[in-house]
This record gives sequence, C-alpha cells and structure tokens, in this order.
Amino acid sequence: MGPLSGIKIVEFAGIGPGPFAAMMLSDMGADVLRLDRAGSVSDVPPDGPAGDLLNRGRRSVGLDLKHPEGVATALRLVEGADALIEGFRPGVMERLGLGPDVCLGRNPRLVYGRMTGWGQEGPIAHSAGHDINYIALAGALAPMARKGGKPTAPLNLVGDFGGGGMLLAFGVACALVERGASGKGQVVDAAMVDGASILMTMIFGMRQIGFWNDEPGTNLLDTGAHFYDTFETSDGKFVSIGSIEPQFYAELLEKTGLAGEDLPRQMDRDQWPAMKERLTAIFKTKSRDEWCAIMEGSDVCFAPVLDMGEAPSHPHIAARNTFVEEGGRIQPAPAPRFSRTEPKIQRPSPHPGQHTAEALRDWGFASEEVSKLKDSGAIR
Repeated sequence: MGPLSGIKIVEFAGIGPGPFAAMMLSDMGADVLRLDRAGSVSDVPPDGPAGDLLNRGRRSVGLDLKHPEGVATALRLVEGADALIEGFRPGVMERLGLGPDVCLGRNPRLVYGRMTGWGQEGPIAHSAGHDINYIALAGALAPMARKGGKPTAPLNLVGDFGGGGMLLAFGVACALVERGASGKGQVVDAAMVDGASILMTMIFGMRQIGFWNDEPGTNLLDTGAHFYDTFETSDGKFVSIGSIEPQFYAELLEKTGLAGEDLPRQMDRDQWPAMKERLTAIFKTKSRDEWCAIMEGSDVCFAPVLDMGEAPSHPHIAARNTFVEEGGRIQPAPAPRFSRTEPKIQRPSPHPGQHTAEALRDWGFASEEVSKLKDSGAIR
C-alpha cells in the first residue's frame, strides 16, 4: 500500500495539471474519486480502459453539477473526504455552490486544492491561458532557445506538470501533514505561473551573480556550451552530452580523441562556438550505437537521445521498471519509490461515470439513494 493509503480525495474533473496531481496522489495510495460531467457519460458500456493515462488509478462518478441534487451529492462526498482538487477558473466553484467557504464549513479538516494558470487573484487571473503563456510570463520560456533562434516550448512539462500538477500534489500533501498537528484544513492555491517561476530559482540566482546572460544560447545550460548539448550522429540520431565538471570534461576529450591537443580553457566562452563545431563534426563520424559503446556508463555524462518508443526498452530503464504495462498500455511507473510503502497504479484509466453506483456506495450512499439520484438525473 502506498504512503497515502487511507486518504480520500474528491477530484473535480479537468484537464492537464489537475488530473496529473490526482494521478500522483492516487499512485501514492490515496482513494481518489473523480467527478466527471454527467454529459460526458456514454450510454454504451465501455470496452476496455480509457486512453487518457493521466486519469489512471481512480474511479469515476458521472455527476451533474447544474442539478441541485448533483451539488448536494458532491457536498456529501466532500464531507467524507480528506482533500479536494479542482482546476476551474477563479470563482467557478463558488458559483456552483462548492467554494472553499461552503466546503470547509461542511468539513473543517478538508484540504481544498485549487489549480489555475494565473492564480486566484491578480489583474489577469480570470483570463484564459495555457502552459506556454504561464511559463512565458514567469520568465521561464525566454531562455529556452538556441542562439539566434526563437523561444521553444518544452512541450507542456514546465507549466502544466512540473510547475502545475506536481506543485498542487506537493501542496496538498504538505497541508495534510500540517493538518495532523492543527486538526484544521486549508486552501492550497497552486498557480502554474508561480510554479514555473520557482522552477527557475537557480537560473535567476545565476543571472544575479553575473553567470547568466539574457541572450539565449550563450550560457552553460541553454546549448551555449559545447559540453552541454545534443549532437547528431552518422545515422541521423542524437546523443546528449553534459560534461560540466572538469573531470567529466577531461573524459569527454579523451573519448572523442581531443585529449592532448592544445585546446582553449573549458570555460572560455569566446571559444565555445568553435569547439561546438569540432564536436559536431566528431560525433557525425560514428552512429549513435557506436557512441553508446564508447561512452555509455562512463563519467562523460552521456546518454543516447531516445524517442518514446525506444525509452522503455533501454536496459537501464527496463532494469528499474521505470515503465510498466497497465490496462494494455505502456506508461511511466509511479514515482518516487519508497522502501516500505510501495506505490502502484491502482487501476486503469476510467471512462466517465464508469463507477458511479459502485463508488457512491463505497463512499457511504445507500443503494436506494443511488437509484433516486439516477432517476432524478443528478448522476449517470
């Protein structure tokens, strides 16, 4: 059983960071009940698990939050929950009659987790946005570019997931720990713009001591350095190099055949472009597999650049079971790992409303109540 076994969480269905936070908490053993919109529930029984891996591990209840009995059902679930997760724009939950004041009034021990892009307040708090916008405003997107190139979004990993869903999961877990001492719940305001900002803490520090330039592609970690970049190989694939420390850089020079030459100092930034050209030419002389045979497992700080189809079968990844198969789908395994309370994927991703009757009964509703709610249209 995972470290959060025994914790009950109500998740109001959303997209991206909210489901990711719920997935993280479910993987750690929490009983997370996902409340999906009744209108998304199909009348046809589902055939196999749903495709959205972010929804794994939970049961789904189809609930109409525009129906008075639907709201009443949600509040009753909240009364028995340890935490709540929602990802609507500011004010939406309040308009539904499910805001923090109402929910904490029903359950003073409730941890009320809120996930937004811009935060609960501020001049643009109510504006629409996506990952790329949040990380842009936080100063995280501008440095993600090669010299002379335009900023390139790192998928939606920084805003939605690292600075969003994981931040919310961390906040909920922290509030649950604090509740153990105070006996009181509280609201967790997780905003992706805040999360993207805190992920940039080291880079902001480097800039303020003069070790980071605002011109992209000229710094240690933004592909400016010849010893921290990806390089194309003779077969059109790529390898990654991160030989920052002097001893690792010395090994890079040795394994590329450059050791012993009269070379510029490693940190001579003026010479980085010329050294980049030399390494670019050298890496194109061999295939990716040939470079793996030379460098993998050494202290060069090397790894092949694998695509998503290749990564699960790499010997190291496979040995650690970093990917697992659940419901017929290969997917990342729960992380981090624990020595006693092993986390696991509790069940495949549900279809909306797949577990409505079963889950409500497990959360304290009598069978007759479930039938009445179904007849009224409050649940599906």
